[in-house]
Order: sequence, then C-alpha cells, then structure tokens
Amino acid sequence: MFTGIIQDVGRIVALEALGGDTRLTVGVDRLDLSRTAIGDSIAVAGVCLTAVALQPRAFSADVSRETLSLTTIGDWRVGRRVNLEPALRAGDALGGHLVSGHVDGVAEICERADEARSQRFRIRVPAALARYVARKGSVALDGVSLTVNAAEQQEFEVNLVPHTLAVTTLAGLAVGERVNLEVDVIARYTERLLAAG
Repeated sequence: MFTGIIQDVGRIVALEALGGDTRLTVGVDRLDLSRTAIGDSIAVAGVCLTAVALQPRAFSADVSRETLSLTTIGDWRVGRRVNLEPALRAGDALGGHLVSGHVDGVAEICERADEARSQRFRIRVPAALARYVARKGSVALDGVSLTVNAAEQQEFEVNLVPHTLAVTTLAGLAVGERVNLEVDVIARYTERLLAAG
C-alpha cells in the first residue's frame, strides 16, 4: 500500500525489452534506497513495481504485458521524470489516502488553468471508471493523492496547490497528455459488496 504522497521525482535511465515484457531502471534523487531490498514495492508514476535490482542511486523493475497495456509505461522514454513513493511501512504517517498502486486505467488532461496560486486541472476518464469518481473523494494521478473538486459524467476537476506542483511531475503535464489513474479503493470494494447483495 501507498499514500499518494510523493517522496521523490526520479528519471527513467534505461528501458530494456525482455521477451515481451520490459525492464526499466529508474534513477533517484532524494529517495533513500538503503532501506529498500530486492522484492520491495515502489510506486513509479502510480504503478506498483517490484525492485529486482538495486544500485546506490537507481533500481530496476520488470513490467508485464498486462501492466504495459493498462498504464502509460508503454509510452515512456529514457529521460522521463516519474513520481516515486516506497511502500507504506507500519507506523508511517498516512498523509494522503490509501493507494494500492494498481492502476485502473489511463485518463487524459483536457484542460488546465491558473486559479490564484494553484492550477485547476480537468481530467477525462474512461466511461467504465467515471462512476468511481465523486466530488470530495480521492483519486491518484501518476501516483499523486488528490481530492476531487467537481465530477460530471466522464470528467472531473482537481486543484493542485503550489507545493504539489513543485514536488511532483504534474506541473509539466500539458493538455492531451495521458496519466495513470487509480480510483478510490473504497469505492471499488463498496460497489462489489453492494453487488453481492
């Protein structure tokens, strides 16, 4: 589990095709990898990946075809900046919301505008995921925990404060760009429980 509170912005330093899958290597800046072991989970742009190799300032992870098909990773190139968060440990503060790192789909930035010192983003989601997005609910975009300001049909709005813009990759997003979307896990489980009768 993760919280959606980004701890570092890294860069993709290598992408290697391996039998239909991809191995990516991520260089880190502030993330302390001395606490990371092979097999630990790290959210990379909101995607829960397993560390399979470690270097002092980088880690590698394998990405399956399934993950490539459901996320933006297939579009990534060397040099891309990515949000990073290690898995939550017992006793860590839960500053955002519960995030699994299991991306539900890919959303698209359809509008962004200044709003005082913040930026308001309008996001378009796949039709099948729209019902999980509710005003004042939580979503994760590229791994960043955000509060939904407004939701209507297949679009919703979030407001990014200056701190979030400064410490994540979201400030660099342009209209038309695609982002990894994880809806609130509580909404998914609630729907499943209600459907079971």
